[in-house]
Amino acid sequence: MSGISLDEALNLTRTGDVWVFRGRSVPDRAIQMTTNSPVNHVGMSVVIEDLPPLMWHAELGRSLPDMWAGTRQRGVQLHDLREAVVVWGNRYGQRGWLRQLEPAVTREMEDAVLRIVARLDGTPFPSTARLAGRWLRGRLPSRRSREMALESAYCAEVVAVTYEEMGLLSDRRKPNWYDPGRFWSGDDLGLATGFHLGEEIAVQIPKN
Repeated sequence: MSGISLDEALNLTRTGDVWVFRGRSVPDRAIQMTTNSPVNHVGMSVVIEDLPPLMWHAELGRSLPDMWAGTRQRGVQLHDLREAVVVWGNRYGQRGWLRQLEPAVTREMEDAVLRIVARLDGTPFPSTARLAGRWLRGRLPSRRSREMALESAYCAEVVAVTYEEMGLLSDRRKPNWYDPGRFWSGDDLGLATGFHLGEEIAVQIPKN
């Protein structure tokens, strides 16, 4: 299998990099179909000072302790990055890719990430049955308030709102306009001038 090892990916990754996943299960296919996306999950690296690399994302399960709250919970979560990738690769049967954000983010952007983690951690994940309607409503023209309070949050919305807080997205779209496929190289996120996401790097996920 081509690509880089998970250890290499962890050494490379920085805050703002994205991880995209594609699975073959019925729920994975349902998410791909309801969001018209080639992938079904996206998360973001949080790599700050002496902390181990973390993943900021949202999921239905309670497979790992949330590093912010210190408990196992569903919804928006901050996980140990290595453990999260291994879970998604082995327990959930996903393939994973890393996309690196260039250039590196600033200290102010990292502070913005911590603010959004404090605000959104623990926000519930919407049911799969609601994803199609949520995704379609996100494409209806309407004005969006600058407030980013979400009663529930899907993985792509979490990353998009975090990017917006960091100043990487400025078009002020509604959070539910975003789906995992927006973070795949075939789509254009419209990042702030000077920033871009690199091509997908396949990551070899070790077996448990």
